[in-house]
Amino acid sequence: MINIPKGTKDVLPKESYKWHFVESVVREVARTFCVNEIRTPTFEHTELFLRGVGDTTDIVNKEMYTFDDKGGRSMTLKPEGTAGVARAFIENSLYGNTQPTKMYYITPVFRYEKPQAGRLREHHQFGIEYYGAESPEADVEVITLAKTIFDRLGVGKLSLNINSIGCPECRKTYHAA
Repeated sequence: MINIPKGTKDVLPKESYKWHFVESVVREVARTFCVNEIRTPTFEHTELFLRGVGDTTDIVNKEMYTFDDKGGRSMTLKPEGTAGVARAFIENSLYGNTQPTKMYYITPVFRYEKPQAGRLREHHQFGIEYYGAESPEADVEVITLAKTIFDRLGVGKLSLNINSIGCPECRKTYHAA
């Protein structure tokens, strides 16, 4: 008998209704905030993640599922959703539309991590991407959208911590360290 790969999980019929509920709440709230769904490929050219995520991150250094296709091109199962959305925004000239462009995704992502309780090599990610917004109010809207989802799902006792990845000079020092 062939068993399920390490770090993956079957969603059985007795559990799938939970997935449907969460996904329906996400879609309903996104619609309320006029955020449209985007779907990007499950795999992309490896270079997209090297440039988009950064070649000094753990994701790129240790956790990506990368392979050469039959044409010898390096491909990677997406480890996160943002890079593919950014590529689609540029490649499809969405910047030419009325801005801001507000998109969300629910997608499988893949990371080669040591499986531990609650960590899987294949998991699903919900993300929100706003492009072309000139006001910091867009950040407030994204935070409000996320809070609305958690509220509707009945998740309580949340706290918000806002952080920054710093200026470009600070990031150079951080990556060098």
